[in-house]
Amino acid sequence: MSLDILHQAEAWRAAGEEVAIATVTETWGSSPRPAGSQLLVSRSGRMEGSVSGGCIEGAVAEAAMTTIATGVPQLLDFGVTDEQAWEVGLACGGKLKVFVEKLS
Repeated sequence: MSLDILHQAEAWRAAGEEVAIATVTETWGSSPRPAGSQLLVSRSGRMEGSVSGGCIEGAVAEAAMTTIATGVPQLLDFGVTDEQAWEVGLACGGKLKVFVEKLS
């Protein structure tokens, strides 16, 4: 976890926010962010960091909201062909896995 993300999570939690963190665990082919990249999401919808961009980032943020509500972690798997890549925010075809967990 990067120190900037960790400090932001601590600040949001100190202000009474519930928070989830999404971490890229694996990538294959093209991916805008390497493994270890993180996105912090608060229940109020604030976000810090990035795991991919484009539609994938939106899907991860939605999954983070579900994880905040349920407390159940998720492992998300995204994969696209070269033809679909630009539509979802990847430079070209690739895959990535993102782990989402609630911080307590």
